Amino acid sequence: MDLKFVFKSFEQLTLNELYAYLNLRSEVFVVEQNCVYQDLDNKDQVSFHVLVYDLDQLVACARIVPVGLAYAEISIGRVIVAEAYRKQKLGHELLRYCIAQIEKHYGPQPIVLSAQAHLQDFYKKHNFAPDGAIYLEDGIPHIHMIKQ
Repeated sequence: MDLKFVFKSFEQLTLNELYAYLNLRSEVFVVEQNCVYQDLDNKDQVSFHVLVYDLDQLVACARIVPVGLAYAEISIGRVIVAEAYRKQKLGHELLRYCIAQIEKHYGPQPIVLSAQAHLQDFYKKHNFAPDGAIYLEDGIPHIHMIKQ
């Protein structure tokens, strides 16, 4: 793997980057997970986006949502690793990169996310702790988690 991590605001994304990004989100969240929901939620325009490329192919992504938009704290969402790249620890690299970018641009602070419930152990490895009960979001069990 020849990975390149990119951190951009919505305005900095090229049309081709945006297309690949939305395509990967649709491929995983809508098609693979068989979940009909509205992915475009008007938060992308004010969020920062992390894109991970292997050569010129987008293989992972996430977004960093500012304080007060989704939660009272800054949050990480839309975390995806393409199916062919799972089991290679890329999700851990992606999350570490997101946390580092938050600390670099916003300083140390609590970070929250809405994790699919079956991924709690993954997020616990990055010091996120469950904060509340499991709930359904778009028909999938989720849990609110926070990293202090």
